[in-house]
Amino acid sequence: MADAIELELADEAATLELGKALSSLCGLIFLQGELGAGKTTLVRGYLQALGHRGPVKSPTYTLIEPYELSDRKVLHLDIYRLVDPAELEYMGIRDDIGTDTTLLVEWPERAKGFFGQPDIQIALGYSNDGRRALLSAADPATRTKLVNAISSC
Repeated sequence: MADAIELELADEAATLELGKALSSLCGLIFLQGELGAGKTTLVRGYLQALGHRGPVKSPTYTLIEPYELSDRKVLHLDIYRLVDPAELEYMGIRDDIGTDTTLLVEWPERAKGFFGQPDIQIALGYSNDGRRALLSAADPATRTKLVNAISSC
């Protein structure tokens, strides 16, 4: 990721805090990383900061978990098990791209170009006893918003 911002995340609480910090950001957000790297934990923090009080589970088997929140709709997608990107068409996901709906997409590489360029890309990985997050945004204005959002992390 060009011009990526790197953060060390000591534990699960730090990953939740990063998700909360990012909750002011909307649009198409790609979440990448190995199994267990903290993608769903980050989404949990994001949703909790927006007022969601219920469980946040990985949509590994359902592919999508929708959340209707007071100020926006959020779709959490885990497309690891996606066989063909056309499945996203059948699910009507294209209708949500570019709208007020925030899309948090785990395993976006499985969609083979379906989504186009994300607003924000987050790669989570293992680092010593914790995790590492690499965050980037192609658009300079979005990058500024990203930097401002994570300044407390």
